[in-house]
Amino acid sequence: MKKIFCAAAIALLAVSCGPKDHMDSSLSAEKRAKILLSKMTLEEKVGQMCMYVGPCYVEPGHGSARKNIDASDENLGNPDIAGKVRRGEVGSFLHVLTREEAVSLQKMTLDSRLQIPLLIGIDAIHGCGLVAGCTVYPTNIGMASSFDPEMLEKICSETALEMRRSGVPWTFAPNVDVARDPRWGRIGETFGEDPYLVSEMGKHAVWGFQRSRDGYGPDGVMACVKHLIAGGEPNGGINAAPMDVSERQLREIYLPPFEAALLEGNAGSVMAAHNEINGIPCHGNKWLLRDLLRDDLGYKGLCVSDWMDIERMHLFHHWLPSLDEAFKVSLEAGVDIHMQGPDYFESIIDGVKSGRIPVKVLDEAVLRILEVKFRLGLFENPVTDLEDLPECREEHRRTALEAARESIVLLKNDGTLPLKQNPGRIFVCGPNADSQTILGDWAVPQADDDVVTAWEGIKEEWRGAEVMRFDGMIEHVTDATIAEAARKARSASVNILVLGENTERYSVYGRTTGENCDRDNLDLPGRQQELLEAVCAAGKPTVLVLLNGRPLSLVWAQEHVGAIVEAWEPGMLGGQAIAEVLSGKVNPSGKLPVTIPWNVGQIPTVYNYKPMQYSRKFVWTHTGCLYPFGYGLSYTSFEYGEPSIDVKDAKGNACVSFTLTNTGSVAGTEVAQLYIRDDYASVTRPVKELKGFRKVALEPGESAEVTFDITPDMLRCLGADGQWAVEPGDFTVMVGSSSADEDLKTLKLTVE
Repeated sequence: MKKIFCAAAIALLAVSCGPKDHMDSSLSAEKRAKILLSKMTLEEKVGQMCMYVGPCYVEPGHGSARKNIDASDENLGNPDIAGKVRRGEVGSFLHVLTREEAVSLQKMTLDSRLQIPLLIGIDAIHGCGLVAGCTVYPTNIGMASSFDPEMLEKICSETALEMRRSGVPWTFAPNVDVARDPRWGRIGETFGEDPYLVSEMGKHAVWGFQRSRDGYGPDGVMACVKHLIAGGEPNGGINAAPMDVSERQLREIYLPPFEAALLEGNAGSVMAAHNEINGIPCHGNKWLLRDLLRDDLGYKGLCVSDWMDIERMHLFHHWLPSLDEAFKVSLEAGVDIHMQGPDYFESIIDGVKSGRIPVKVLDEAVLRILEVKFRLGLFENPVTDLEDLPECREEHRRTALEAARESIVLLKNDGTLPLKQNPGRIFVCGPNADSQTILGDWAVPQADDDVVTAWEGIKEEWRGAEVMRFDGMIEHVTDATIAEAARKARSASVNILVLGENTERYSVYGRTTGENCDRDNLDLPGRQQELLEAVCAAGKPTVLVLLNGRPLSLVWAQEHVGAIVEAWEPGMLGGQAIAEVLSGKVNPSGKLPVTIPWNVGQIPTVYNYKPMQYSRKFVWTHTGCLYPFGYGLSYTSFEYGEPSIDVKDAKGNACVSFTLTNTGSVAGTEVAQLYIRDDYASVTRPVKELKGFRKVALEPGESAEVTFDITPDMLRCLGADGQWAVEPGDFTVMVGSSSADEDLKTLKLTVE
């Protein structure tokens, strides 16, 4: 493969006219792009802005088992796609799922006049899970529970290597939507509800994917930060629903993760959101994509559309009267690449020829695309040779296992866990007990030998015990299966239920969470609650293990089940990690990155609410959350000493410190958290905001001094004048094990 493309590059250099050729790698990417742009026809320029789904994604004349929910056989079909590539009328593809197809497509470009390589992208959200044989890591909500950005960076770096092996140099990740409505199906794809945590995880993900903190490292891929903006709290909890939000909330809650990932992380691309903002769809929102993104933030990378969302400004939003107008407005607003579908190519060409679309706007977009291709080294090596990439399968699986261990949150434990080394007869049941739903969304079915389900992990952990299994799909929980499970539960020593949701994107059975799987309640889907109650009625020690992509309402379980383990979607080694937590081989250290409400009627329920939020109470029912943000139990106990503060100056620079002690009998890791409240300001401020966290591993009886530096940036707010500033006054500084008031120790900091 390398020899083929190197020969093509040499041939191209041979016909070049002097040192200022775009194939001269001694020139900067910007200069090379400008030289190449000057050689391009209008058709070749517009072609660079066109992205199509991989030809093998759907077999001609047949449906595709792997298509997106909102895709149809009609809009997946792209007539004469090979001809378009050979004429230079295609710039990029998405969802090319095999290396062989990637190589084939890149070879087609050698028949085009300028031989511009393709930019191939894929949704590698938690590993390159859409490609069979790749490592599938825990989903983002689990990684956020780990409070370990460095681990996420490692995962994304490993994912980049596997993507390059597949011939794909662009990932549509990370998703830095701040998720504040658990009805929304894509919460598992996010890093939770807190802007600071999402920012930290997001920028580390970018650094990992691009394998550099400044541009692209060897074998790095381009990250795409999505979805700009505010799609994580949609109206009614439904994906792509309209969003009306004040500019204050936009800048305080939703924008910081994009600033961190795009500016600090140096992400190469950003994706516009499905939704509208205050009446203007994001894909045509000039204020968002030009005034804010380009002018205010100074972002210079690519902006790509989401799947056919440009067309939806006409077809769904009913904002623009024609597709031609939608294509024109999106380009003028700042969208550089159109994702999937016919008509765009011809429409943009007609718009330029008629003078409706300025050539300058077109050239700016094409330049950004070409620069990225040069920076990624695609002109020299469109598909990285396998000999140049390390085979790291086992190393990557070890990382996936360690990440899964860190991602698990222990929500309740009355002493049931950890289970004894020889607990007797173990009964494992539930629709998720032996299912690849453990992989999470954005993954195709993987080889069974590569995936450890919960059932398999438990069976391996207790080899000498009698482990019974009783499972099936969510839809298959019936009166008969519930009665059978209850009978087996009565004969067991310990009962383990593995319940939750179906996250299998390509399952023939009904999905209940993931993209476009939004719900109007947070209860266990189907008849799982009846199954849970029937097994608990056996009166034996019972453990509830949850595999799910969103917070669920667990009021009954909290009151009646001995232990509750939130495992989220822990990936292909998740079953082993779950079993190790149940046995005590691994002491859980995960903390919730979201607030879990009592029921759906409490939404929105977030920890960083305003002071008046709960000044009144619900009638008859509980006011407040079931489990707070930052909460998670351990098999040991930690004691927080009284904090002290060292004030460096009157501008807000200070250092808070305290002693953290493991007061239990086993080693454990605690996530110490720092929150700050601006007591009085020119605008109302949240009751607390996360500003820092530390993971501290301690042996039994061991203590450590934990310090957090406080800087003016942590204290600033968007004042009544619309400007960011540190306003003089008192601030409450809080440290502890969760966002709950009873878990925090406080002190004061005064800024003059």
